[in-house]
Amino acid sequence: MELLERFAQGDREAFEALFREFQHSVYAWIVRIVRDEGVAEDLTVEAFWRMYRAHARFDPKGNFGGWARRIATNLALDQWKKMKRERPLLIEAVEEPGENPAVQREMREQIARAFEKLSPKLRVVATLGLVEEVPSREIAEALGIPEGTVRVRLFRAAKILRGELKDSMPGPGAKTETQRSPRTA
Repeated sequence: MELLERFAQGDREAFEALFREFQHSVYAWIVRIVRDEGVAEDLTVEAFWRMYRAHARFDPKGNFGGWARRIATNLALDQWKKMKRERPLLIEAVEEPGENPAVQREMREQIARAFEKLSPKLRVVATLGLVEEVPSREIAEALGIPEGTVRVRLFRAAKILRGELKDSMPGPGAKTETQRSPRTA
């Protein structure tokens, strides 16, 4: 508690200690969102710079990790908005024995395109909740929103993703290319 109080009062050594303690977790959190290690490094530096400047607004009775994740999340969301060209979502495919690598690559590309159709607010929640399996409570804390809002956004994102992927996902009732009706010109 003393360390947090010293940080809130602007003590540089306290900030350095918090930086050493939390830099890896903040970086890992940002990588989970932006999916780019280089961008995450830059955003981590910016996040800690913002924390240092906002030390007086930090409540020493609060959770520094949660506060740091909220700042990091806001920076990551701002980065998404600034990006002219979206970076693809990298989803590691589970290699199934006998699966065609070209089919697996196409599936990853279809999933990435489906994620691109989500708004930034839905995409960050879907990435953290559906891909990274971060608990709703942690997502809510990082975004500064109620846990119920996280659940609603997860539901909406999943519904949109299902709609985008319904024709491309194999499964019961899925039509293959040869079974689909021909398109009219």
